[in-house]
Amino acid sequence: MKVRDLRAEAKVDVLEVIVREKGSARDFTTRSGSSGKVCDAKAVDDENQEVSVSLWNDEIERVQPNDRIRITNGWAREWRGNLQVSAGRYGKLEVLR
Repeated sequence: MKVRDLRAEAKVDVLEVIVREKGSARDFTTRSGSSGKVCDAKAVDDENQEVSVSLWNDEIERVQPNDRIRITNGWAREWRGNLQVSAGRYGKLEVLR
């Protein structure tokens, strides 16, 4: 799957991208009261198409700029006019070295 194939509110089967930059982590609290950290990163695929990647909790420390990552069984959505992808709760994010 390539960035051009992504659609908002759709499943991401397998997407490999290279992280170009990573923002700073921020805290969040859910409606149910649990809390954690989230970080936005910018990434590109092998066609140089850019997409935002949401990194959650332990993913923030594992992923660094210039890492190639694979998201499997994730999701895509539109947030403030930008397409975002994430492994989410049920998907998997792998750092490929």
